Amino acid sequence: MPQRDKVKFTGGIDAALAGLVEMPDKEPLAFALFAHCFTCGKDIVAASRISRELVKRGFGVMRFDFTGIGHSEGDFANTNFSSNVKDMVKAADFLREHYEAPALMVGHSLGGTATLRAALQVPECQGVVTIGSPADAQHVAHQFHCDIETIEREGEAEVSLAGRPFTIQKQFLDDIRSTSVEEIRKLKPDLLVMHSPSDGTVDIREAERIYISATHPKSFVSLGNADHLLSKAKDSTYVAEVISSWATRFLPEEKNTSPKLDSGEVFVSERDHKFMLDMHSDSHHWISDEPVRVGGKNAGPDPYEHLLAAVGSCSAMTVRMYAERKKWPLEDVNIRLKHSRTHQTDCEECEDKPKQLDVIERELEFIGDLTDDQRKRLMEIADKCPVHRTLTGTLAITSRLSTAN
Repeated sequence: MPQRDKVKFTGGIDAALAGLVEMPDKEPLAFALFAHCFTCGKDIVAASRISRELVKRGFGVMRFDFTGIGHSEGDFANTNFSSNVKDMVKAADFLREHYEAPALMVGHSLGGTATLRAALQVPECQGVVTIGSPADAQHVAHQFHCDIETIEREGEAEVSLAGRPFTIQKQFLDDIRSTSVEEIRKLKPDLLVMHSPSDGTVDIREAERIYISATHPKSFVSLGNADHLLSKAKDSTYVAEVISSWATRFLPEEKNTSPKLDSGEVFVSERDHKFMLDMHSDSHHWISDEPVRVGGKNAGPDPYEHLLAAVGSCSAMTVRMYAERKKWPLEDVNIRLKHSRTHQTDCEECEDKPKQLDVIERELEFIGDLTDDQRKRLMEIADKCPVHRTLTGTLAITSRLSTAN
């Protein structure tokens, strides 16, 4: 199941920004950083759908709320286009420190314009994608052009954007006036420009300006009849499909590094020489890691979560086989498990035993038209699962030094 991590990091003007990192259920092909449109948030439908589709295709994706937007702190009135670019660079820094630097940077609308500038400060970036984006930030002034005179005269004004009030200061106007397509010429990564001829918010001629200003390698994809916000699921899905296919040109191919194993064997190897580990069986591969709070990257379950999963899955399988054999109306089995350590208060020979006792709490739920006796019997059967018996029986772990090297 894909992993979702809510994260916090410090943005370009020192406000705490809220982000979401979504990971596939296998090693990510690469990480992508997604920037949303002007005054939107990371949870806008297009951003959510595109991110989810990229995750399905093997990417780790981070999206976040710019300063003063959504769940991020800070005052929107104090922000401008330059601070948005700084927020993106800070987000890339966070990915680099806690996961992996973004190889792909994607921006929607003004977020794409910011991405074109931010990518210049992210050396690991190999591909940039703009979706319905203006060539420079001055274009956004069209959204509140009726209030520009008031902003110039009074220093600020409250404007309505997408049906919500926002305070725009004169410094915002001064900042966007300083942007130019000349910056695009400095871009080194591959560029993909995506735009709809039907976009009623940002004219497709803006895509032409971006494309002409950029150097090769560059590509353009028309989004047909899609609207600016990609409100139709088929349009956002198509965008994600094109991005993932296009990115394979410069991203490394997945390598099959699975060792040859017999059935029942498990091979563990280090991935980042810290806490992240590759786990292989004869036909499966998964990742083990530790949470970020203890120095890991939270890329997979930790060792105790693997242990709980072994107990829970074995219990459920055993109960299911028994119920099927008895032809009992068991519809679903749900098991919640928790590991803890508690003091031993009543044991024989406590003087010679550890003072701490490892405890696995297992709560079972049996759904179906079962009698009380049947439920009681299924509880007894759960205790007979092979993993449960292994852990509660006499267990010996033998070790030997490999002579492979």
